[in-house]
Formats: sequence, structure tokens, C-alpha cells
Amino acid sequence: MTLKIIASQCTSCSACEPECPNVAILEKNGTFVIDPKKCTECIGHFDSPQCAAVCPVDDTCVIDNAFPRYQPSA
Repeated sequence: MTLKIIASQCTSCSACEPECPNVAILEKNGTFVIDPKKCTECIGHFDSPQCAAVCPVDDTCVIDNAFPRYQPSA
């Protein structure tokens, strides 16, 4: 699954944006969003998703079950 940011919980602190190795996070209408086409859950870069690791608000960067799990290329 890709991750998503719960807009109602996002404080627009921007901590997540520079941590994303895939440049999948951008600001939109005053909050940050994750582009599901670019999100890889940080697989191949980090042991855990960095957006969730640096977000100061618990459970704001969460798994988005609407998208299939990222599969790295072989």
C-alpha cells in the first residue's frame, strides 16, 4: 500500500516533505498530500516510511488501502 496523509490532522509543518526519497509529498490547499503513483513506502531507502517517522502528529501518515502494495522491480 501507499501512504496517505489525513488532511484533517495535518498541521502543515512540512517535516515530511524533505524526508521523502521519492519526492511524493507536496503541499496542496494548505496541507500536504502524498502522490500514490510515487510513494514506495520508502522500500529500498529506509526501514520504515519516513513521513510517518517524522510527523509530529501520531497516525497522520497512514497506509492507504485504496492502492496496492508497492512492488519493487526485480
